[in-house]
Amino acid sequence: MRDALIIPFNEQEELVMTTDNSGAIGLKEADAVKVPYETVSYYSFRVAIVEALASGAIPVSIVLQNFCGDEAWSNLIAGIQRGLAELGMENVAITGSTESNFSLSQSAIGVTIISKRPVLSKVQMETFESNRVALIGLPLVGEEVITQEDQVVPLSIVKDICKMRDVQVWPVGSKGILHDLKRMVPTLENGTVKNSTNLDLEKSGGPSTSILVKYPAGKESELRTVAGKNFHSLWEGEA
Repeated sequence: MRDALIIPFNEQEELVMTTDNSGAIGLKEADAVKVPYETVSYYSFRVAIVEALASGAIPVSIVLQNFCGDEAWSNLIAGIQRGLAELGMENVAITGSTESNFSLSQSAIGVTIISKRPVLSKVQMETFESNRVALIGLPLVGEEVITQEDQVVPLSIVKDICKMRDVQVWPVGSKGILHDLKRMVPTLENGTVKNSTNLDLEKSGGPSTSILVKYPAGKESELRTVAGKNFHSLWEGEA
């Protein structure tokens, strides 16, 4: 888990708030990247939902903030519904608002997800023994997200990995793989970083197109089975 706000709810549950913004991506003339609004909202939804799933939470409501105009609303909703369908969560409620009094020169949206998770026990919060990290999917940004879509880790795989025991999931953010790997593994120097894919380890992760998974060696076979071609071994600590 990386960027999630945890709010006590009752003795059994906690609220988890995750969010993402998107700007200058859409169908307006001044947009830097031209893509359909369904694609814009889908990838903003990805960022927020991957953060929620990584924290062990299940979404209960989604809030869409639309600054693209009234005509974009239905397509933006369709993008969120596409993501929910991939997760088998079609019944999650969606609400939101559109700025219709003033027209912006560039597209902009915000997506916030309200989720719930069981209150974690002290035992569950303890760090488990794990000495390996894999990259699932590849970090992509801008036009790459469209042209290399086959390298984006599917949401269904993210969901399945987040349900595995004894693994920790960390979405790759805008500061890149190495930044998040250092936060995930404070003892990074006590091991070997592999870069068989010849990636720029400092490149932006874009809209959560990849995740880091920290796991014990005994989980690798199961993880490779779930991740398939999206699995890339990245770090192995000292035994």
